[in-house]
Amino acid sequence: MSRILTISLLVISMQLSAQTSPNKYILKFKDKKASAKSLSQPESFLSAKAIERRAKHGIAINYTDMPVSADYLTAISGTGAKVVYQSKWLNTIIVESGNPDFFNKASSLPFVSDIQEFKVNAATSTEKNSGKSFFNNETYKSYNQLLSPGSVKRGASYDYGAAYNQINMLSGIQLHDMGYRGEGMTIAVIDAGFNSADVLHAFDSLWANNQILGTHDFVEANNNVFNTGISSHGMMVLSTIGGNMPGQIIGTAPKASFWLLRSEDATSESLMEEYYWVNAAEFADSVGADVINSSLGYTEFDNPAENHTYADMDGNTTPVTIGADMAAQKGILVVNSAGNSGSDAWHYIGAPADGDSVFSIGAVDPQGFYAFFSSTGPTYDGRIKPNIVSQGSPAAVADLSDGVSFGSGTSFSSPIIAGMSACLWQAHSNYSNMEIINALQQSGSQSSNPDSLLGYGIPDYAAANILLSVNENNDKNFGNDILISPNPFKSGFSIELQSASVLNKTTMVALESINGKKVFEKSYFSNRNGKIVIDGLANLTSGVYILSVQTGSNKWVKKVIKY
Repeated sequence: MSRILTISLLVISMQLSAQTSPNKYILKFKDKKASAKSLSQPESFLSAKAIERRAKHGIAINYTDMPVSADYLTAISGTGAKVVYQSKWLNTIIVESGNPDFFNKASSLPFVSDIQEFKVNAATSTEKNSGKSFFNNETYKSYNQLLSPGSVKRGASYDYGAAYNQINMLSGIQLHDMGYRGEGMTIAVIDAGFNSADVLHAFDSLWANNQILGTHDFVEANNNVFNTGISSHGMMVLSTIGGNMPGQIIGTAPKASFWLLRSEDATSESLMEEYYWVNAAEFADSVGADVINSSLGYTEFDNPAENHTYADMDGNTTPVTIGADMAAQKGILVVNSAGNSGSDAWHYIGAPADGDSVFSIGAVDPQGFYAFFSSTGPTYDGRIKPNIVSQGSPAAVADLSDGVSFGSGTSFSSPIIAGMSACLWQAHSNYSNMEIINALQQSGSQSSNPDSLLGYGIPDYAAANILLSVNENNDKNFGNDILISPNPFKSGFSIELQSASVLNKTTMVALESINGKKVFEKSYFSNRNGKIVIDGLANLTSGVYILSVQTGSNKWVKKVIKY
């Protein structure tokens, strides 16, 4: 009898506990007018480097940069609710409250624009709906398992070891040899954990040269992101960018500086992780990061009630995508894995790869062919995704044995691009994040015919460097002395020389592909009207070309496009 009574009391206790456990609510505020932080004093909430980035690229500091209103937080706390999360970009907080009337009370507050009950994850560890799609579809093999004779080569700057092909495929070695290795660039890596990155030899130079600027865990406050009890996924991602173990692995930006940020709990999949991601991006912005790499993505969750639909992949719906696009608006180059769902029922990209300002990266094999697992586009609203691709099936990564393994996943194709893009941006720092993306897309192996598998294809960083250099030369030297029409062209174009100093002289005209191959060269005599007609180019392959026009000591270089 006493045993039955004990069990009954336990059941009643559990029921009461379930009834009184606090609910979570998402509240969005109308404004930040009560904030004590003034836009005239941005140094109180942004670092000097973050302010410098905005000034350099003409980005205004506005109310989204300001913290959530302290007065509003105080008012919400006054209802008895506990604030467990806040985002300045979303102007949103998440609270816990056991008060059954909280929803009505909060809704009536004049500064609350929207309130929703947060879908609490009710699934147990054995009922998980999603697994971890970004991680579960990734595979790993040992260093010697995939190496073949001649597959490991040196460059002039580095002995790349197993990473040679994944960098050489992008013509990235040329940038390294020109001295662009990420110096002065800050990369924030947002991931699930950096297990042992503080002790592995692949990262020795990062620590010796103070290139690790700091860490932060948004999942567990004050947690050590190098803890051996958490995921090593971020460590492997970091190795493809900042690794420097000659003869074994060299990253794409081994001289860059890094913030290591944990927003992901690798043991579960919850919508809350999207909000953690936004906090990590806000932090990255505030400390002046130039580039974010995020080898994360969200489609389905452990609690099916939280799941996204393909219709949500429109660039404007999910919290993480809104946050990623906001980071891009702040001038950050946001590089994100497309996803590893290419062979699944859900084969599309995940959030935030759907963002219109997010540089989304798919995967190819060492020969440059589509990797079967790489998530596909387009976005729900029909935009090209992924943007470009790089080697991810497999890629060389550091491992916990203090050596090198090969990992397959867009988790690794993304950071390879993030690091290489940091080097390109280092070379052309006056360009914006979107201009860097545009140059890389124009350099892509299928720039004239992008699709939903490879986007604009495999980028050529040496070619993108030429494109950006040509644009810089145009800004300095082109002026109004010469006009090209039409551009883009179909079968030909005309050149009009505006300067009297070049009239009635011989003019040499040449076209080169962005890879440096000369496809057209001819001399003309520029008559009194200064007009030269170039025709017979209808059979030229569509794409971007470099036009050079030289008359005597005068020379002009311009980018032209054949469609």
